[in-house]
Amino acid sequence: MALLAKWLRPRPDPREALRPLWHRVVEISREPEWYRDCGIADTVAGRFDAITLILALVLIRMEREAELIDASVRLTELFVDDMDGQLRQGGIGDLVVGKHIGKLVSTLGGRLGAYRDALDAGEAATTAAVARNVTLQDGIDPALVARRARAFAAGLALVPAYRVLAAEIGR
Repeated sequence: MALLAKWLRPRPDPREALRPLWHRVVEISREPEWYRDCGIADTVAGRFDAITLILALVLIRMEREAELIDASVRLTELFVDDMDGQLRQGGIGDLVVGKHIGKLVSTLGGRLGAYRDALDAGEAATTAAVARNVTLQDGIDPALVARRARAFAAGLALVPAYRVLAAEIGR
């Protein structure tokens, strides 16, 4: 009987340990400087672009250290859960929410690859990636976002793994 009770006991969700990091990613993406100083459009599309930019930079940092790989998967799962909730809250029904989530995950994957390549290739490549992937206010130079993103990524590269996991980033 004790064995059955142990088997039936709910197991803790391994993603919960990453929830503070997910909240920190969202918090960083909502910093007014991204919108006021760098010119990301303060719209639903612009805010999604900012979240995927910051999340991609954090995931790129995490993939460069073996002990953070599993955690990066959990962080991505939290992104999916959050987007699922946002879509449902926005009135997207059960029948099509999965299709929308698939598109959002595909978008994140594409941006992750674009930003990874761009960071390695330099400022001009990062500016081009931002121009393709971030909704900006009219007349804004994407180099403003690219410079801030590169500075964020450079700072993040210096943060030890245990601090990344503790959501001690971007401070």
